[in-house]
Amino acid sequence: MWLGTLSPGLWGHILLYREIRLRCQKGIPPSLRGRAWQYLSGSKVKLEQNMGKFDELDLLPGDPKWLDVIERDLHRQFPFHEMFVSRGGHGQQDLFRVLKAYTLYRPEEGYCQAQAPIAAVLLMHMPAEQAFWCLVQICEKYLPGYYSEKLEAIQLDGQILFSLLHKVSPVAYKHLSKQKIDPILYMTEWFMCAFSRTLPWSSVLRVWDMFFCEGVKIIFRVGLVLLKHTLGSSDKLKSCQGQYETMERLRALSPKIMQETFLVQEVRCWGEWGGPVLPSWLHCWTGLPLGRQSWCSIGGSAQKARIWGCLCPGGYPTPCSRSLVTLALPREMLMARVCPCRSSSCR
Repeated sequence: MWLGTLSPGLWGHILLYREIRLRCQKGIPPSLRGRAWQYLSGSKVKLEQNMGKFDELDLLPGDPKWLDVIERDLHRQFPFHEMFVSRGGHGQQDLFRVLKAYTLYRPEEGYCQAQAPIAAVLLMHMPAEQAFWCLVQICEKYLPGYYSEKLEAIQLDGQILFSLLHKVSPVAYKHLSKQKIDPILYMTEWFMCAFSRTLPWSSVLRVWDMFFCEGVKIIFRVGLVLLKHTLGSSDKLKSCQGQYETMERLRALSPKIMQETFLVQEVRCWGEWGGPVLPSWLHCWTGLPLGRQSWCSIGGSAQKARIWGCLCPGGYPTPCSRSLVTLALPREMLMARVCPCRSSSCR
């Protein structure tokens, strides 16, 4: 089935059906994973629209302030993997090329250290040029704003995650609130690295298969699964009496809850509750009337104001807001965050 799916003439049509989502949940065959990620992310189309661009960027010298930082990070990415084990080896060289090219492609963003493991995982599955455009799609389409200097988007999503935790696991939510542990302290690496530095390798690949297909909501679901099964009962909290103990528990997650089969099953099952919970996050995490002025006042972010401008009072994008969506996050990412339904009224 996957070979047929990857036929050029079929891909755009087959995404209309649920079967592709179910197959991504079951896991993409290793031999086809790289190609499938390119189709799912849209990076294949991006490359075709920008033929020669990567080669052009690759020939440019780059900004020395970013090149020095990138150089220092190369040996830290999967140092035991055969591609990256040798200093100056082809894996590290390609990683440098991809990251340097991104700083030239988006000079206003430059380089963020969390991009390195993302790019490294991509390079394990595809050549440098394809990995570059896949990285572009992740940064622009899947996780927009995550790698900007002020990290506004990751802070916003941290608050969204925390509000969802209140619905999913009140025990964990109450404990983290009592300990005054800000979400940014435990979810930054999870989300910015798409769990590539947290989960066992087999689990990382399964999560990424779903992530490329369904978007950022998969990252949220994985985070909620980990939090619920780590801090979601009184028995689990007996050894987490303080901030330090709680953070240590979140840094050393139980292998059982990170195991591929268990984690994927939990993520798939939890899709059932996504519907009624996600649309309510605006109100439940701000605690403020859902007016444009109060939304703008939260962090003073113009991007947040534009996102709110695209939403009706119920928290869903409306047909009349289509012209505004382009001013905020890419539409598919806005939909993934606040509208899990697929009805025609939201399209």
